[in-house]
Amino acid sequence: RSAFMTRSELKKAKRVVIKLGSAVVTRADGQGLALGRLAAIIEQVAEIQNSGADCIMITSGAVAFGKQKLSQELLMSMSMRETLSSVDRTSELKNIAQHELKRPNAAVGQSGLMALYEAMFRNYGIHVGQVLVTKQDFINNDTREQLFNTIRELMALNIIPIINTNDAVSPPPQETVMEGTLNITDNDSLASRVAVDINADLAILMSDVDGIYDRPPKDDGAQLLHYFNPKNTNKIKFGDKSDFGTGGMESKVVSAGFALDHGCSVIICNGMKYNTIRNIMAGQNIGTMFSPLEVEGTNVKVLAKNARSGSRKLSSLTPEDRADIIRHLAKSLLSNEKEIMEANVKDLNAAKARGVSGPMFDRLALSRSKLESLCTGLLQIADSSH
Repeated sequence: RSAFMTRSELKKAKRVVIKLGSAVVTRADGQGLALGRLAAIIEQVAEIQNSGADCIMITSGAVAFGKQKLSQELLMSMSMRETLSSVDRTSELKNIAQHELKRPNAAVGQSGLMALYEAMFRNYGIHVGQVLVTKQDFINNDTREQLFNTIRELMALNIIPIINTNDAVSPPPQETVMEGTLNITDNDSLASRVAVDINADLAILMSDVDGIYDRPPKDDGAQLLHYFNPKNTNKIKFGDKSDFGTGGMESKVVSAGFALDHGCSVIICNGMKYNTIRNIMAGQNIGTMFSPLEVEGTNVKVLAKNARSGSRKLSSLTPEDRADIIRHLAKSLLSNEKEIMEANVKDLNAAKARGVSGPMFDRLALSRSKLESLCTGLLQIADSSH
């Protein structure tokens, strides 16, 4: 089984894992869920499911949901209830508050989160099933087998498994690495492990960033990479992780690379934007697609921007200077023929891998006669520019 090479193939995906990061499902103030955004995402997931494909969701949000419900309860407990109660729980409550109530929040929020998913998916005639997991479920072979048997049975019944970590009992992520597999430290690694073990065709990892950049997005000149080969990880510089999640961009790249190595395509994208999933399945340039293709050089948008800038500069020159530059370009086509033809061979191989054929493929192929024709045309433009 091999991963998709290009975005045009994504519509063929028959089994899709969608991971919703904490920043996607949580309100900006961290107090509760972003219900409007979540409803829009569920509508898009339902479209995929109802088209005949299998969807599996990896979701955050239980802690945020519980935090909203427990915040008022805690305030009451530390004031009125202490007055009414004969038991002094001040030290206990302060200790809970110091640990940010993550486990109580998760315990309280799980039921509410699933009730919300169930109600929203019911609008599209879809049933959902909750699957709570811990890291130990993946370490123990028997437990892991039973876990994925359950997930497969749910999919066979046309039920969307909604998987999240059982934060009410899960210990903090450990950095120990199990040889030959992906260590689960956050929902990105969880989504990739699930995608590989159920033979998913596509995993969509949604967070609050547009995708992989060649450097931190806040840095000047940062470029979004629409395609990324994990072999080039050493060529990019990572920034800080999200304020809400447990994983950063480096974790996402490692997780996505693991899935790609096992034949599952991966898209890292911004789940805060409208119609993200729908546009991805339509083959649009949304987020970063992890692909075994070797994509080299400057991306198309930057080339187009440079071309416009160069055109403006060229038009501002005197006719004589403009003609000299065009003649130099014309002669360079023939003097650099070897390098141009070598690059063209790489382009043709990439086009074959993408399924390009027929007249479109023929137009991509260069030859000595084509270069000579281009050279002649440029020289004619130079002569007419005086």
